[in-house]
Amino acid sequence: MVLVLKQGATKKRIRTILDNLAREIKPKGVDVYKYCGKINLKKDALNIQKDLRNEWK
Repeated sequence: MVLVLKQGATKKRIRTILDNLAREIKPKGVDVYKYCGKINLKKDALNIQKDLRNEWK
């Protein structure tokens, strides 16, 4: 899709162009924000990460 933004365009015109672009673009993949805060960890996340990295040594 090509949108033409001419020199001297007003803020209102730029905003309408951006709104039209946002309406036409559909996000790909999974909405990860719906999983935010759903995981309960038994240990601290940093300690889990260190343990996983130390498995290779």
